[in-house]
Amino acid sequence: MTEANVEKISIAQRKLFLNNGVELAYYDSHPDDGGAADGITEVIVLLHGYCGSSAYWEPIVDELEQYVRIIAPDARGHGRSSATNEDVYTMEMYAEDVAQMLITLQIHNAVLLGHSLGGYITLALAEMYAKKLSGFGLIHSTALEDSEAAKQNRDKAVAALEESGVQPFVDGLIPKLFAPANVEAMPSEIERAKQIGYGTSLQGAVGTARGMKIRANRTHIIEQTELPVLLVSGANDKVIPTDSTFAASNRSTVKVVLDSAGHMGMVEQPKELVQAILSFMKSKQ
Repeated sequence: MTEANVEKISIAQRKLFLNNGVELAYYDSHPDDGGAADGITEVIVLLHGYCGSSAYWEPIVDELEQYVRIIAPDARGHGRSSATNEDVYTMEMYAEDVAQMLITLQIHNAVLLGHSLGGYITLALAEMYAKKLSGFGLIHSTALEDSEAAKQNRDKAVAALEESGVQPFVDGLIPKLFAPANVEAMPSEIERAKQIGYGTSLQGAVGTARGMKIRANRTHIIEQTELPVLLVSGANDKVIPTDSTFAASNRSTVKVVLDSAGHMGMVEQPKELVQAILSFMKSKQ
């Protein structure tokens, strides 16, 4: 991949070498002082979706980082992070990567927000390392496990990837992530999302599909947590509908529906998503 193409697939500007062998790339809005010079005390960790990268968050980072420190890693096998040889990339494996990153960066009370795949990882980490978090949220994601039909679609995705590679798979995937009205209205944004997706390794794409297929139902994590929870859905999401995103809640759950978004609210309605996140941060104080 050329340097120009590398620039397109990720906004990560730092790397960590985790003790499990993963070279984890991540974006840090305040890498030198953690935001102390600007009076910033809170950290939001943003976890991207399948065949995405930290660059998925580019439309909202500039606004958010005025108020909080933003950490946005590339998941293993995605963006600029290295792939590993496992046949299955489990959600627990991904959660360990994020936990190691937080430990290394000495971050102890982050708000973890996960988009789609990132939401599954968020729930796994909330189950394993709740004490490292001060809140968490799902953005176009769900605590439910895959249905039988969804599991069959994971198998089809693996077969397509192994037969034709990442680029044709991404070309078919990305338009489905946008609200139907936005497919024609946002051609440059769709092309950008495709370019990001092309940076996913074949090993990462296949292993993650298998990992999502076997992930556990974690509705109980939301229902039983004492942490504040943010749930964001797109009214026109054809991948994870609103009732699936809102399948579990607790007494401090904040629910937001982006009325013009599909599965890519950070791209389709960035201002509204920023407002929802900042309102959530304020409400949990």
